Amino acid sequence: MATTRRKAAARGNRGAATLSSEKRNRMRTASFAFPKERKEPLNDARHVRNAIARFDQVEGVSDSERQAAWRRIRAAARKFGVEIHVRGWRQLMKGGRTGRTRSR
Repeated sequence: MATTRRKAAARGNRGAATLSSEKRNRMRTASFAFPKERKEPLNDARHVRNAIARFDQVEGVSDSERQAAWRRIRAAARKFGVEIHVRGWRQLMKGGRTGRTRSR
């Protein structure tokens, strides 16, 4: 059971990590990791970290689209000062919703 303090904190943080629909719709297509699907916006450091964390959850994209998205994520990470500790996008594949397994 969540405390009142936790609930208040959650409500306060909700707007910090999300984009409104209006702002998201006005964003250029190139500012997304997956521009064709308009998934994973890369407009600040928080969204870049989120795109890295959720990379393996994006469905319906080819390996070449993932490679292009990884290049965009790396460029955005450099721009916003986000450190990436993996060598390539294949290391991020954990077998999540996409059903892919991580290569060893």
